[in-house]
Amino acid sequence: MPVRVGVVADDLTGAADTAVQFVASGWAAVLDLPGGSSPGSSSPGGGPADAPDGVLAVSTDARALGEGARAVTAAAVRGLRERGAAHLYLKVDSTLRGSVAAQVAGALDAWDSGDARGGRAVAVVCPAYPAMGRTVVDGVALVDGRRLEEGPAGRDPVTPVATSVLGELLPGAVHLGRPGTGPSERAGRALLDAVLAASGGDTGVRVVTVDAADDADLAVVAAAVAAGGPALVPVGSAGLAGALARCWPRTSAPTAESSRPPHAAVRSAGAVLVLVSSLHDVAREQADVLRGGWSGSVTHLAPTHADLADDAARARWLATADRPPRPDLLVLTAPPEPAGAAAAPGVATALADAVAALHGREPLRAVVAVGGDGAEALVRRWAATGLSVAGALAEGVPHGVLIGGVSDGLPLATKAGGFGAPGTLLDVVQRLSQKHTDQLADPRRDQP
Repeated sequence: MPVRVGVVADDLTGAADTAVQFVASGWAAVLDLPGGSSPGSSSPGGGPADAPDGVLAVSTDARALGEGARAVTAAAVRGLRERGAAHLYLKVDSTLRGSVAAQVAGALDAWDSGDARGGRAVAVVCPAYPAMGRTVVDGVALVDGRRLEEGPAGRDPVTPVATSVLGELLPGAVHLGRPGTGPSERAGRALLDAVLAASGGDTGVRVVTVDAADDADLAVVAAAVAAGGPALVPVGSAGLAGALARCWPRTSAPTAESSRPPHAAVRSAGAVLVLVSSLHDVAREQADVLRGGWSGSVTHLAPTHADLADDAARARWLATADRPPRPDLLVLTAPPEPAGAAAAPGVATALADAVAALHGREPLRAVVAVGGDGAEALVRRWAATGLSVAGALAEGVPHGVLIGGVSDGLPLATKAGGFGAPGTLLDVVQRLSQKHTDQLADPRRDQP
């Protein structure tokens, strides 16, 4: 797939959520998965090879890496540049968890080569996602009007947020405040002038932060980035990505075909499995509402750390937990006790092994992965090389079909743990099941 826009995200759900913003505006998008080569370095097999406007999204899994995220992010950006990406989007957590400063530094290291892209790169940072309650006001990131450290992000068991002040999270950054009003193109030009003034000459400024309280503000930020050319590296959540998808130039007009996956398996039987690897309060509440509100049969699979300790323990647990007849819905949740930053990847891998075993015992109809660590571990376990992104089941919940590996063609939806209302996960699974029913009735039905 010819790559026009490269997306680098710090986890898999974020990469998918960003890709779907471009799909909604008619771009073709493929999510590069760990079953392939290093992030961004090779084209996933089965992607839309004839797409004139390709978006390739990669996940670095760098959120919990600390300073190590700088090198990992730089490597991913270099891979996308080698694929010919004309624009770069760095997707960070909308609640700024994890190694945000190191990721920004790594992206600038790799994108700033002083070549035809326009010279020294400058990051324009705006993590706002107003549709999900994320805003930036006076340089402070908020969720539903509250500072990050006062909510679930401040209690995250792996990457807790200690401050909501962008200047403290990104030392050396210059804050420009809320964009001006008026037509986005004109206001964007004014914002661009401010960015260039703040970062020009010998100021040494490489990072500029901007407020955004609503989608109109994001449109202005996107207009400024587009007018500034590839030397401006936008950094944000899926919110700014959606605005840029409508603003960055395309080489062809959007079509319904351009966002359709190359193949979409319609499975006639099997359970839908929801993997909740996230320990976020929001994710846990959503899983509870899903189990309580599901109209069909449901089984809650709730292993302990001991059940996931090794292959033998997992096999014993599954023999008891997964007894026939299997229900319509399986909800697999991580042990509620935090494993800590060092042990968390092992828990995610063990959960992925459990999903693979369940799929091997009786094929699943579709999978919903809630939490980037579990989603990443799962596609790695299946050796998938890509996800052809079809669309969104809800705001912040992209879906598509797996490409390559042992589960080629399996429908997969991903969701970050901290997004949505209590009923979001129930709505998503209901919509996914309805799509399945509709497609069985009419296989010609569009997939997005």
